[in-house]
Amino acid sequence: MGKKLTLLTAVFALVVAACGGGAEETTTTTAAPEPGETTTTAPAPGGGDAGAGGGGAEQAGGSLLDTVIARGTLNCGVNETLAGFGFKDETGQFVGFDVDLCRAVAAAVLGDADAVKFEPLTAAARFEAVNSGLIDLLSRNTTWTQSRDTDLGLDFGPTTYYDGQQLMAKKADGFTADSPLTDIAGAVVCTNAGTTTEKNITEASAALGLDITLQTFEDFNIVMENFKSGACDVVTTDGSGLVSRKATDPAGDEWVIFPSVPISKEPLGPAWKQNDSVWGDVVRWTVYAMIIAEEKGITSANVDQMVANPPDGEAARLLGASEDEIQTKMGLPADAFYQVIKQVGNYGEVFDRHLTPLGLNRGLNALWSDGGLLYAPPAR
Repeated sequence: MGKKLTLLTAVFALVVAACGGGAEETTTTTAAPEPGETTTTAPAPGGGDAGAGGGGAEQAGGSLLDTVIARGTLNCGVNETLAGFGFKDETGQFVGFDVDLCRAVAAAVLGDADAVKFEPLTAAARFEAVNSGLIDLLSRNTTWTQSRDTDLGLDFGPTTYYDGQQLMAKKADGFTADSPLTDIAGAVVCTNAGTTTEKNITEASAALGLDITLQTFEDFNIVMENFKSGACDVVTTDGSGLVSRKATDPAGDEWVIFPSVPISKEPLGPAWKQNDSVWGDVVRWTVYAMIIAEEKGITSANVDQMVANPPDGEAARLLGASEDEIQTKMGLPADAFYQVIKQVGNYGEVFDRHLTPLGLNRGLNALWSDGGLLYAPPAR
């Protein structure tokens, strides 16, 4: 019995030593910034208590947050061919709704929305770019699905755009906005390879017993070239993508998008490498901060005034104007989300900047208080 007790005591000691062998916890207090002040030095990520979301040093290699801060630049994967979401303007600069999410995260982490290296990616190459470490964040009209969330080793942030798959064809071929999906029987349908749209149209046509010829291409520009030349009768992708193409092409008036009710759910949002909750908290709360700011009427134009005279306690915490702000416990500067709103804007500002000009209305992407699906957890 004595030997057994001695052995159990030794094992217990080893377990305790192993559990206590993590990084030493560091507590850092950062004063709330003055209005307009930029704070770029953040405490060590995970330094707050685990219950507050700090999480501690949960990965052997640390969080991506450490890496991005040390590098001084955010590597972000984006589209470069989809007007409104991600593309290069006439000066060669990346612009768009998804591009601005990259800029927002850079503003939160580094205090500089321009501290981003954009990596243009095809639909087929985007997930390998995440898992290989080529990019820190993927913000490229990407649908959150079960297989991507598990099989592919990705984690997803909040849905930033609620979308659904539709189809586009030429009016001259007899299609209208009221055309049912059954009207594509016998058609050559083209879409992106390696996307949810490829599987969706295959399953939808099979369920209806439709005989279609499906052709896929890695680059959607090639899809559109085949459509315009007549090699494809119909193209299909997210409805927002079709609206973007129709609105920006000289021949767009000759095309029609159908059916009126999308054939799928496409919740689009940011993604990153799995099992990094510290980095995930940063991305998630950057999005939530932009949504809450819109709820409270905090804009890039009035955020300095709001810091000086916050409308309520939640706004004060979120903007780093209160002693009980939570950003420093996340490993961020106290004014992280002030910088996001000041440099990039709230959710509504970003939507109106890039998507409203295409003719996209808020719809499901309105705030919950306006009948939409955008709903952020409270900042407390």
